[in-house]
Amino acid sequence: MLLEADKVSRNFGAFRALDGADLRVEEGEIIGLIGPNGAGKSTFFNCLAGDLTPSSGRVAFRGRDVTRAAPDEHARLGIGRTFQVPATFEDMTVLENVMVGAFLRHPHRNDAREAARAIVERVGMASQAGLRARTLGTPGRKRLEIARVLATEPRLMLLDEALAGLNPSEIARAIELVRDIHQSGITLVIVEHIMEVILSLTERVIVFNQVRIIASGSPREVVEEPAVIEAYLGHSLKRGAAPP
Repeated sequence: MLLEADKVSRNFGAFRALDGADLRVEEGEIIGLIGPNGAGKSTFFNCLAGDLTPSSGRVAFRGRDVTRAAPDEHARLGIGRTFQVPATFEDMTVLENVMVGAFLRHPHRNDAREAARAIVERVGMASQAGLRARTLGTPGRKRLEIARVLATEPRLMLLDEALAGLNPSEIARAIELVRDIHQSGITLVIVEHIMEVILSLTERVIVFNQVRIIASGSPREVVEEPAVIEAYLGHSLKRGAAPP
């Protein structure tokens, strides 16, 4: 088992933001987390990534307890994450930003530069390698965020709305990039509101509502669940509406 989360809960004072969430992730899977705003999925995601410490419950990665481990320890162990708002160094170039991630595995500057250059080319940003991050639009910033995480050479990538804010053609290209990352052997857990992404990419979907998991299964099974339609998808997505 690559990642295990058992009965993970998180309180902020008297407010419970997550209540008893469980998850098992096998090597090579691609899993989607969906739900309305405030449902608990982002809190759960942050507990998996090490950016929040659960109030109760346990998280383990490759059999090692990481419940209270710091984010940098998660990264060293092989867990990488993106952020909803890309965490770029604005006055550094695209290549330099990716080098920041590469330094985790390649402490010598020349080695980090070569590793970063390969990643920049892989994500389709070779022509932008010398541009400052602040000059990029939303698609470029999203792609740079993914590149920086890839440069840490993760076993597991946690993508937090990595495709949000893109237009349909940009989403299609981003889906191909994520599919390529998965096919390279990296396990993925994706938080996403765009159902096209979930239906196109994921093998299993976990649905949150009112700080609890209310459903899990294949994308087709989940979108046909009456409770899911009521809580999240809305009446526009009727039974049988999922694509083949």
